[in-house]
Amino acid sequence: MYDVTIIGSGPGGYVAAIRCAQLGLKTALIEKYNTLGGTCLNVGCIPSKAVLDSSEHFYNAQHKFKIHGIRLENLQLDFPQMLAHKADVVQKTVAGVDYLMKKNKVEVLHGTATLLTPQTVSIQGAAETPTTVETKYIILATGSKPSSLPGITIDKKRIISSTEALTLPEIPRHLLVIGGGVIGLEIGSVYARIGSKVSVLEYTDILIPSMDRTMGKELQKSLRKLGMEFYLSHKVTGAQSTETGVTVTAEDTAGNTLTLEGDYCLMAVGRKPYTDGLGLENVGIKTDKGGRIEVNENLETNVPGIYAIGDVVKGVMLAHKASEEGVFVAERLAGQKPHLNYLLIPGIVYTWPEVASVGYTEEQLKADGKAYKSGFFPFRANARARMNEDLDGLIKVLADAKTDEILGIHMIGPRVSDIIGEAVAAMSYRASAEDIARMSHGHPTFYESLKEACLAIANQAIHN
Repeated sequence: MYDVTIIGSGPGGYVAAIRCAQLGLKTALIEKYNTLGGTCLNVGCIPSKAVLDSSEHFYNAQHKFKIHGIRLENLQLDFPQMLAHKADVVQKTVAGVDYLMKKNKVEVLHGTATLLTPQTVSIQGAAETPTTVETKYIILATGSKPSSLPGITIDKKRIISSTEALTLPEIPRHLLVIGGGVIGLEIGSVYARIGSKVSVLEYTDILIPSMDRTMGKELQKSLRKLGMEFYLSHKVTGAQSTETGVTVTAEDTAGNTLTLEGDYCLMAVGRKPYTDGLGLENVGIKTDKGGRIEVNENLETNVPGIYAIGDVVKGVMLAHKASEEGVFVAERLAGQKPHLNYLLIPGIVYTWPEVASVGYTEEQLKADGKAYKSGFFPFRANARARMNEDLDGLIKVLADAKTDEILGIHMIGPRVSDIIGEAVAAMSYRASAEDIARMSHGHPTFYESLKEACLAIANQAIHN
């Protein structure tokens, strides 16, 4: 009899397992695949960031090294080695999770889990007879899988998801990307840097539509420099694949038809909760119209003792959001009273320049009728950015018009995936823009641009 049984070993599941074990709960972790880590570690966050870094190194060698007096002759890209490096990073990261399970004495069970009762889970593994596990509590952390559009099937050959895009046998001559969100732009930028023509079709009128609109506009300017082309406000109506390529059709808002032909088509229109075979119906767990498991403020389902976290519940589908929820539930089960502020979970896009955001967007503040003031600082005015020729982008700070409390911070530029950490910390303690403006920031650094953006709210920016 376990205290807690967790189904799914992604960043939500394995982090929940560790925290449960730390708190003295006898914990089991069930994973259907041979490796732990879920989508993020195996075919998502980790491998995609690995190839993003590799492709950026190659692009810099081509276009930036000469500025620094570094000349290369006969520069070549070893695509198989790039993928081998990615695989090595994944293997070592997954091995790290295996180590953490052993270190924390979490029992790992491999097989497909199905709920039988609120305290009983069946595990179908390699053996013909399923194993049955008894447990006090269950945490569902089965993640998500790629979505498609009506009438378009991801065949994993020419019409692909992000999973196949990270293991292509060749560099596409022309990659068609359906969806101008995080996944489409990250993978699209990888191939644009290493020589592919990349065309992005997006239904809305802006890239990364879930983020502040300024970020989408600025990112489009930067990605165009890679040669990426964009078809915004286009509704994709079909995708047909052959042995050698794929044809995508779309319509703009005026009803004009667009036809594009490429080698591969990446479907990047989002992800959907993965609960197939989980047996939710066996215990009466409710889901919403989108297939997400319904939970209360404590992340407990309508069935007492069964909780759900990560991509299978409402909210942004981010690895670190799932991890925070995993810790939250573990601590609740141990009798603690943790707190989780969804507003302060940062969103990050690992293109170059990177994009990072936390808090309210300007569009949200306008829609809510909230009085605010804003400050901007461009990286073009930052000395460290100038040294590195990373001149694109800016930091935008939104603060309450009366109290000066920071309401949102949005940034696009070099290493903003790291700079956003200061923004999250500041907002967690309800800092004002003046608070950050008065803090000493190292010079020359990228992150001093955040101080300047806060100074700009009071028209006191020093370097712009």
